[in-house]
Parts: sequence; structure tokens; C-alpha cells
Amino acid sequence: MSGVPVLPAGGYARPVPQPPSASLDLHVDRSSPVPLYYQLAQQLESAIEQGRLAPGTLLGNEIDLASRLGLSRPTVRQAIQSLVDKGLLVRRRGVGTQVVHSQVKRPLELSSLYDDLQAAGQSPATRVLRNETEPASAEVAAALGVAEGAEVAVVERLRLTHGDPMAHLRNHLPLGLLELDGARLETTGLYRLMRGAGVTLHSAHQTVGARTATAQEGELLAEPEGSALLTMRRTTYDDTGRPVEYGSHVYRASRYAFDFQLLVRP
Repeated sequence: MSGVPVLPAGGYARPVPQPPSASLDLHVDRSSPVPLYYQLAQQLESAIEQGRLAPGTLLGNEIDLASRLGLSRPTVRQAIQSLVDKGLLVRRRGVGTQVVHSQVKRPLELSSLYDDLQAAGQSPATRVLRNETEPASAEVAAALGVAEGAEVAVVERLRLTHGDPMAHLRNHLPLGLLELDGARLETTGLYRLMRGAGVTLHSAHQTVGARTATAQEGELLAEPEGSALLTMRRTTYDDTGRPVEYGSHVYRASRYAFDFQLLVRP
């Protein structure tokens, strides 16, 4: 008879696959002054940032989510729409609501991007593009305090999170500072290697800017040519005041942001 589901051998219906969001510990506090939609949105955003909802994951049915949390469907829809507006979710016709990616918010402090991503549960990975020596340009020589044309070490890496490119990193270091092993550069951060070699990082001067991606950068970072990129130039010093590293990095603005805390001077 049409319309009647056919049971498999054994007489038991196959279990309906549950979306990953069903396993999340989501809850709302109705006594809180924080709007219910915002509470839900914050929990979903945290799950995306920590990789518990990976890119490509389907969020699940709004009606089921509303029923599970005892919320109205418009409240759930408002929470989801706020994450769509942030670029973390996308609604696809015939597919549903899907996780796009999370934007890494990095504090401005002397730390390694690899360590920051790892601490945030972003599953960092590294592809080493160059690991060699080259004559120092005028810019690099001025940053490292060496003569222009002097040989310096240069390392170029592509940093990825959850398999997607995040940043193109170029670092110049004085020769002889440490052994730059390609295999180790793929599994840990540069600053961790420097500390392991006895280099005591003390301070840095950093400049943050923005520009558009070239065709080559767009191909490398999986962004269209002309997309917005964040730029960062940093000179790092050890505890004796010696320059030990000059970094020139570009980040996908759609995936990355610098996080500031501003204080009023007394």
C-alpha cells in the first residue's frame, strides 16, 4: 500500500541520522536579561569557533531545535539569522542551514598564531612553502639590524585551520639563531621552536594594515582576486634587545580579526 514505510528485515525502522547540533549541550536561561535568541546564537558561535560544528556541517531543522529548547521558531530563526549575517552560517536552497567557517579573533599579544589557533580548538596545520637563505632586502636588513645583502634565513608557510587556508606567513631570521627544520615547522609554531632553542622573546613592534589580494595570493588563500586581506608586519626582540625575527604576514579578512582591549589612561 502506498505511503506506508517499508521496514527492513527484522521489523525495525532504521534510525534517523541526527544532525551534529543535536549532540551539543545547548540551553537558555529564561531568568537572564540577555535575549533568548542571543544566548542561543552565542552558544552556536562558540561551537563553530571551537570546531564542534565544522565547516560544511548542516545545522539541523529549526523546528526541532525550537522544540528541544522550548523556544519559539521565530526566536531560533533570529539566532540563526544573526550568525548568517556574521558569515558563520549560510542558508542553501534544498540543502538547509550550513556552517561556513569561523572567524579567528586573535588577541594582540606576543604569541604564535599556531599556539593561538590550537588553544582556540581551530585544528591548525602548516604547509612549508620555503625554508632557505637569501640576501636581506633593505626592509629586512633595517628590521633585523644587519647589512643590506647579508644572508638571512627565510621561512614561508601557509597556515590552515580545519583544512582551509587562513594566512600566508613570511618570516626572516638572523642566520645561526636556530635550526629551522621543515618537518618541525609543519607541526608546531615558530615561536615555540625559538623558545626551545633558548631564545627568550621579550617584546615586539607590530603594524597592522589592510589591502586587496593579488591573483597569486587569492589562489594561495582560496579567495577571489581583489578580496580584502589583513596585513601584519612584526619585528620581535629578545631579552637583550636584539632583533630575532621579522614577520610579514597576510590573513584572509573573511576568516581572521585582531582583537583589542582599550584602556583609558589615568
